[in-house]
Amino acid sequence: MGQVLFIVWRESVEAMLVVGILHAWLSHNAADSGGKRWLWGGVGLGLVLAALLAFGLFAAAELLGPHQDAFQAGMVFVAAALIVQMVLWMRAHGRTLKRELESGLAANAERNNWWGVLLLVAIAVAREGSEAVVFLYGMLASAQGSELGGMALGGVLGFVLALLTFWLLQLGGKYLSWRLFFRVTEIMLLLLAAALFISGVDRLQSMELLPTLIDPLWDSSALVDDMSPAGGVLAALTGYRAHPSLTSLLAYGGYWLLIAALLRWRHRQPAGQRAA
Repeated sequence: MGQVLFIVWRESVEAMLVVGILHAWLSHNAADSGGKRWLWGGVGLGLVLAALLAFGLFAAAELLGPHQDAFQAGMVFVAAALIVQMVLWMRAHGRTLKRELESGLAANAERNNWWGVLLLVAIAVAREGSEAVVFLYGMLASAQGSELGGMALGGVLGFVLALLTFWLLQLGGKYLSWRLFFRVTEIMLLLLAAALFISGVDRLQSMELLPTLIDPLWDSSALVDDMSPAGGVLAALTGYRAHPSLTSLLAYGGYWLLIAALLRWRHRQPAGQRAA
């Protein structure tokens, strides 16, 4: 539930940010001649595209039959990789996102090309929606049937929390700034990607596609049991295991080494290359 709530919250706030930027530009643009209708049409089209992706993923899993477990394990790794990619992308584009969106909208508005506006919004919303679909599918693939109700509730609460967060952010940093929001959620996203990555490794070990080497390597359940309510939340959001195998520990360490290398590489790139 916690993973779903966080993903829906974060992705919904980002989508609201995009739509809010474009809506504000249209509201203050004297040349706006019905552009808002195209804006909301783009939002609707983006949501439809994300829904089609969700349908396609579940249909593909059903068609694969006996290979469904391997497909679901693969989607867990794809979701983890997309989360990391999203963090790197926001680091490169976060400061210029508003300017990039407004310049694209202005270029289409000058030519009275409202189809271009619709596509611009649809692509932006579909990007956030498709990321959420892949992330959520990765989580659902590793969930038990009894957890689905809680995940649905988490999705609803995440969207409600996103509305509240966006309202606070619109107050101009009086209570919560965009910079703080992105920095805190960036750390949480990387931890969540680690949790998804380790769940994928666990799945491959259960399918005997990866050796466990030593299993368990230790038992820390006396301190924090990952089967307890609090431990379960910690495991879902960080990848913590009370009884890890040596393979899982090596994979977890390798993940963070890779993250450190990617962040260092991104930081050392010239500003122009990072934006590109």
